[in-house]
Amino acid sequence: MMDAPPLDGFEARPFDALGETRVVYRRGSGPGVLVMHEAPGITPEVAGFARKVADAGYTVDLPLLFGVPGKPLSPGYVLSSLGRACISREFHVLASHASSPITNWLRELARALHAEAGGPGVGAIGMCLTGNFALALMMEPCLLAPVLSQPSLPFGLTPAKSRALHVSEEELANAKRRSADGATVLGLRFSGDPLCKAARFETLRRELGEGFEGIEIDSSPGNPHGIGRMAHSVVTTDLVDEEGHPTRAAYDRVMALFDERLRPSA
Repeated sequence: MMDAPPLDGFEARPFDALGETRVVYRRGSGPGVLVMHEAPGITPEVAGFARKVADAGYTVDLPLLFGVPGKPLSPGYVLSSLGRACISREFHVLASHASSPITNWLRELARALHAEAGGPGVGAIGMCLTGNFALALMMEPCLLAPVLSQPSLPFGLTPAKSRALHVSEEELANAKRRSADGATVLGLRFSGDPLCKAARFETLRRELGEGFEGIEIDSSPGNPHGIGRMAHSVVTTDLVDEEGHPTRAAYDRVMALFDERLRPSA
């Protein structure tokens, strides 16, 4: 596992839990934030997002779940990574009412990150294939700032799967309980995203009530910001880091949530 390529600006370290060792890239200091990368892997855009979070005063752990660290995005790379995820025992991409087994390992990582970084708790953001994972990780009491960016599992092959949340009944009940107690679950998506449809956010609003804050960015034809109809990755590939752009506003809200929950005295 420690043969993983270096990632500029990050320290690669092994993390072993539940009998499995994976590489975790770490950067920064301060309260902990777990960044769970999207398909096809830790692309330069994902690494860039993680650097910005770390440089804002957080200890970022970026676990390698699949793909090649630093490899640029391409259609072929996306397809190959999705294919591997589909047959992996760690990812159950069609499960509607159960989370992927890898979330158990990620919970252990979140707990260890909190123990090392200190502070009131940790934040976590999942993207695309990992987008729902922060909801499952709320089973860990130290997770205080969950962010679901374009949560895409289960794949929406049917209307029911498009509505589903990829968590177990126990995990959903826990998220509802914590939301009722004041936790905020932040969700991000583009309005035309075929992988994360409006129905999934409707389910989140129905189940979590005021505990869910959904940001849905207009990507319809002719939208005022010229966002493409295939836009998917809100805070990475499709982020336009310019004041006044809706993706920049979404990124700023993610950072504000981390500040609110992980630096309450600031």
